[in-house]
Amino acid sequence: MSGGRPSAGRAASRREGPVLAPVFLGSLARRRMATLFSLAAIVLGVALGMAVQVVHESALGEFGRGLRTLSGQADLQVVGPRGGFDEALYARLATRPEIAAASPVLEIEARLTGRDDSLTLLGVDIFTLAQVSPRLLPRAADGGDRFAALADDAVFLGEGASQALGLRAGDRLRVQAGSEPLALRVAGDLPGLEAGRRLAVMDIAGAQWHFGWLGRLTRIDLRLREGVPADAVRAALQADLPAGVLVQVPAAAEDEAANLSRAYRVNLTLLAAIALLTGGFLVFSAQALSVVRRRTEFAFLRALGLARATLFRWLLAEGVVVGLVGGVLGVGLGHALAWGALSLLGGDLGAGYFSGLSPRLQFEAGTSAIYVLLGGLAGLAGAWLPAREAATVSPARALKAGDEAALGDGRGHPRLGVAVLLASLPACLIPPLAGLPLGGYLAVACILAGAVLLLPALAAGLVRLLPLDGPVSARLAVARLAAAPGHAVTAAAGVLTSVALAAAMAIMVASFRDSVDQWLAQILPADLYVRGGKASGSAYLDEALQARLAGVPGVARVDFIRHDSLRLAEGRPPVALIARPLAADGSDLPLVGRSVAGEGASQVWISEAMQDLYGGSPGQSIELPLAGRPVALRVAGVWRDYARQTGAVMLDLAAYRHLTGDRLANDAAIHLAPGASADAVAEALTGLVAPGVLEIARPGEIRALSLRIFDRTFAVTYLLEAVAVAIGLAGVAASFAALAAARRREFGMLRHLGLTRRQIGAMLAREGALTAGVGVVGGLLAGGAIGLVLIEVVNRQSFHWSMDLHVPWLSLLLFGGGLVALAALAAVVAGRQAMARSAVLAVREDW
Repeated sequence: MSGGRPSAGRAASRREGPVLAPVFLGSLARRRMATLFSLAAIVLGVALGMAVQVVHESALGEFGRGLRTLSGQADLQVVGPRGGFDEALYARLATRPEIAAASPVLEIEARLTGRDDSLTLLGVDIFTLAQVSPRLLPRAADGGDRFAALADDAVFLGEGASQALGLRAGDRLRVQAGSEPLALRVAGDLPGLEAGRRLAVMDIAGAQWHFGWLGRLTRIDLRLREGVPADAVRAALQADLPAGVLVQVPAAAEDEAANLSRAYRVNLTLLAAIALLTGGFLVFSAQALSVVRRRTEFAFLRALGLARATLFRWLLAEGVVVGLVGGVLGVGLGHALAWGALSLLGGDLGAGYFSGLSPRLQFEAGTSAIYVLLGGLAGLAGAWLPAREAATVSPARALKAGDEAALGDGRGHPRLGVAVLLASLPACLIPPLAGLPLGGYLAVACILAGAVLLLPALAAGLVRLLPLDGPVSARLAVARLAAAPGHAVTAAAGVLTSVALAAAMAIMVASFRDSVDQWLAQILPADLYVRGGKASGSAYLDEALQARLAGVPGVARVDFIRHDSLRLAEGRPPVALIARPLAADGSDLPLVGRSVAGEGASQVWISEAMQDLYGGSPGQSIELPLAGRPVALRVAGVWRDYARQTGAVMLDLAAYRHLTGDRLANDAAIHLAPGASADAVAEALTGLVAPGVLEIARPGEIRALSLRIFDRTFAVTYLLEAVAVAIGLAGVAASFAALAAARRREFGMLRHLGLTRRQIGAMLAREGALTAGVGVVGGLLAGGAIGLVLIEVVNRQSFHWSMDLHVPWLSLLLFGGGLVALAALAAVVAGRQAMARSAVLAVREDW
């Protein structure tokens, strides 16, 4: 007999399914507003996370396809700094017995004359290219010279470059070579190149000659002989390479790009996860209040023989259905948002990691399924506690009139909340794992969880501070909050989460923006800045032009700046090298911490990112590859750099030129003589060269442009903040709609006692304001703590930037006050239907 009971139970459950489905799942349709708000929150959370994931995967996919096209059949690549390396290395490598073919490459980011844009130009050896990267082979135009690929002024454009520039065979491609314009003849196309790549190819000898790269290469692609192990060859080749030149597999560049943008993507994804978490709170709020309203219904079902476990499962099913539907809709909306983001912001979401790419939207079935599942889990988590409470209440208690207004004792778990909050402190000390600040994320989760657990205690404390005199509506609102804090806690949980997110991001962004503004003011001390162009591979200031710039009337002093890069470790992006005139004590740098600067040319200043990634403290010695040889330098200090998260080192220009022999410059900082006109000097500077060659800007213009780029970078963050606020208000509206419907008998009794609809409306407004106020106070406190974690832990470990704390007090106060006012309005609007019922009919429901 005992063996047959489980089978009988399962059979009964199967028979109950079709009967109970309209009772439980139909409840979602009956409480349309609460269901809609819960659904919308989950949709937004899933959509934002899905959009970030799709955009990033599309950009990485496009980036990887381009790298595979460029590398072709290469097994290994020899890469060096931005300034390249001696081409004599090619001859040494090509004759090694392990190498089947070697293809030299000179990659130049060529600035388009008169335009703030550039084009990737590859100088290649046409004879070795066919053996390693045949897809890059150029094709002469119909009727053109069959040997055009060997001409030093011929260039071949990929379809993407041809369409973007509006050029075809026979036209002239005008680029900048040094400080002079250069016209190259479009001699054909690249038939093996994908349409989305903006790329051009020309003979390597012509590229070296025209752009001043004689005897220099930036890359050598290697194809190994059959059966030769790549790992063994890599080790042997690396031992024979000069300092700063590395041998790596072609996929390493793709991994570098993925690692570089990973922290930014993960941070955005976790912000979307917080929005999804807030959606789970809305499901909890809606389900908890639904359970309160349906206690009598559940009591009758229990009396008719419905098991506790069955009731528990069906209530969970309600939450899961909302979550899964929200997940499916969110995945669809996420792809739509991704399409818009790719169109407006590009594949980098405005952060500059994949600039110049035009990624194609990709649908990933596995990723989409994961996000649908996350939506279902959010619904399940939100419905768990209300379902358990409903299943544990006895039918006799649930049938008692008036019990529908009860919603827990509202005492919460203050001791557990304090313990969880304290756990955030050691979490902040966890070092980054795989470059991700997992300890910081754990600390944020602990702060949010602890704040929610302490919310009842916070509500009780605020009630004790409120006066008990004043209008009747005010006293009733305070008395209700004191007698039934569970109602306020349920409604305020979503408010607290959304306010905490918005406040934390506001503090972090304000601190970051203020620090960037101060940093720009310190690193831009000159009156004018002259640049040959962002494309430092083709645009530079030679010695003759430097002398002419210094001799312009009205110029008191010129500080020339040289940019390069250093390859310090395999698998990591290059470190920026900046050479400029520096004070001996580094006082003209935005220093952080102590410095041990002294006299001599053997000192270097490193950025915070450089220190975090490679080590080195003031006074210690580090080895840098300069001009192909290792040079020992003493760290004089650490400086703040918001432009490069991969690390940067700064040398005095005179020391750099002594160590490398490089006399070129990329930028010039112009200090004007007293009384000189900036406009007149700028006009004289531009007249030194052909029109459109030099870019001249004032510090204010550079600061304004930099801050605009900053704001664009955080555009997605601002969107998440707006979503958080909308979700918080939706939670208040949904909670008070359900509570007002459950309290219609209470409203009827108050009407019998003489209160007017206006007074009841005022009471609801005060209740809404008090409820939102509890959430806002808790959210601001939690948001302040989370903001500190974001500043001191998450951003430092993700991007290696420190910043000064700047709290936007006025904005936060206006935001909190506005949210409280909107919550009061939402409570009144939500309760109007219940207040409109006849007082007599409302009271008779209790008879």
